[in-house]
Amino acid sequence: MTEAERIGTAIPRLLAWHRVNRRPLPWRGQPTPYAVWVSEIMLQQTRIEAAVPFYLRFMERLPDVQALAEISQEELLKLWEGLGYYSRARNLQKAARVVVEEYGGALPSSAQALRKLPGIGDYTAGAIASLAFGQPEPAVDGNVLRVILRLTARRDDALEPGTRAWVTQLLRGLYPTGEDAALLTEGLMELGETVCLPREGTRCDACPLAALCLARERGVEAALPVRSQPKPRRVEERTVLLPLCGNRWAIRRRAEKGLLAGMWEFPNIEGFFSAEETAALLTREGWEPLSVEPWGDAKHLFTHVEWRMRGFLVLCPREIPELTWRTASELAREHAIPSAFRAWTEKIE
Repeated sequence: MTEAERIGTAIPRLLAWHRVNRRPLPWRGQPTPYAVWVSEIMLQQTRIEAAVPFYLRFMERLPDVQALAEISQEELLKLWEGLGYYSRARNLQKAARVVVEEYGGALPSSAQALRKLPGIGDYTAGAIASLAFGQPEPAVDGNVLRVILRLTARRDDALEPGTRAWVTQLLRGLYPTGEDAALLTEGLMELGETVCLPREGTRCDACPLAALCLARERGVEAALPVRSQPKPRRVEERTVLLPLCGNRWAIRRRAEKGLLAGMWEFPNIEGFFSAEETAALLTREGWEPLSVEPWGDAKHLFTHVEWRMRGFLVLCPREIPELTWRTASELAREHAIPSAFRAWTEKIE
């Protein structure tokens, strides 16, 4: 049996299984293209269980493309707060404005047109095209890669772009249209999320494709897919300042490019400094702090960088003009502070 024949035989079994086992997620049923788009962007870096309340709140406040295009970026980022990877929200709005201006507020139905919108790559374009429009377009993420590479017992590196391209091309030649296109996209994702799990967690006894799976037949399912070792994260040490004057806390906006571009943050400096060193540094800068007290350490992992942070509560005799000062309630209500600083936002709240 060729690889294409094996997958072709698996598709009707997967569709039948998914019709019975699909989870009742809020963006399923009769999804609009907008709902599919928002949900897929949220799910790129977020677990389904964590994304659901954010999705419901987002859709209540921004029920269509026009609303997303018109909301202020500050309010949008506040709505997104807690999901992280805020560039996703910015790209959603950029794309919404293009859709309003060039497509009359309706998302285009072809994957080719969708790929031209900000923040929409091959995977998201395939997901929208198949789930919302019934187009025969695969959406290949890590879950789908794992299912297909185990079914075929291929040892290609799952992190190599060529592997994803091969799986996409293989599926594209076998994809159904209409409702079955949506069910196949959902079913492949669902199988990878709930049954065909990574490594030793896989549940072959519950898999509708177990009889067709070459990896299971050969006893190598836990070893697949093959993944090359990612490069270790670069470690950055930072001293985080929590300036307080009266009942107002100081924040600043980050540069418009780079990590956490344009986000609000607590002032911070590269390197670890003691309380005495921090006080001396701030005095030289003209802050004249009344006191500098340790206020906890924290660590945050980005995709390629790890921040190790040391925080200090800095009591100031006056508000420093170059900073933005807010009460705790104003911070919580008006500003999206990245989760990297959660250890201190929780203390302030």
